[in-house]
Amino acid sequence: MPLAKLAHHALYYELHRARDPRPEFPPIVLVMGIGGRCAGWLPFQVPTFSEHRDVLIYDHRGVGESEDPGRPFTTADLARDLLDLLDALALERVDAAGYFLGGMTIQEAALEAPDRFRDLVLIGTWARPDAKRRMLLESWAALGRAGTPASAMVRHRLIWTLSDESLEERELVTTAVAHLDDGRTPVTGEAFARQCDACIGHDALDRLGRLEHPTLAICGRRDALTPSKFSREIAEAMPNARDLALAYSGHAVMAERPERFNQVVLNFLDEERGSS
Repeated sequence: MPLAKLAHHALYYELHRARDPRPEFPPIVLVMGIGGRCAGWLPFQVPTFSEHRDVLIYDHRGVGESEDPGRPFTTADLARDLLDLLDALALERVDAAGYFLGGMTIQEAALEAPDRFRDLVLIGTWARPDAKRRMLLESWAALGRAGTPASAMVRHRLIWTLSDESLEERELVTTAVAHLDDGRTPVTGEAFARQCDACIGHDALDRLGRLEHPTLAICGRRDALTPSKFSREIAEAMPNARDLALAYSGHAVMAERPERFNQVVLNFLDEERGSS
């Protein structure tokens, strides 16, 4: 079980080596959203992304095998975790892609240490929440702290995560519920609530103009949790960013349209190098 010992806690991580490494491709770190283990990247993204580049995935503090310091945290604290992990693994410069909370983590990490990152992919995330999303995550945090059963929490989250069309696919929903509530709940209700608090408190919008990294802000066109207005807001705030909404997908764009998502992300990461 690989654990990276940071200053005050340890993080579980997996470093998947490139099968056919190319020196022009830096490693890519994939940063998970709320309530999930890094294993969520394994079915669709890791096999494709690791063809020519190393892929780093890890669990946030308090998730899975990662240690829980037992106190509230912000997205800036999670950014420090990411930077400390890169230090521990001697990864000087990486591409970074983050989903929801992971995208907020990457924003803060790039603001703190811009030279550590080449390109950024911000997936279904925001730079500043609106009133509706603050209210939603406040309710999720309250449910977590009230000890709501994991199965109920998972189904509530899927309503906001999957598109209407995906929710009609009973097998897909059953698989998603089984994956997220498999008897090894990745986070306690309190830890999940802290993640919600971090998302609510995240506000990098007025600072994003400092980031000159090539950036792709991507979401599903039918994303109810982080609709395209948030990706557009990020792209408009950054000097070298673009936004893209993929059709036929909700918030879980990486799982609902994995082949198209992977193609778009790799084309973006590789385009400046003129590679295939």
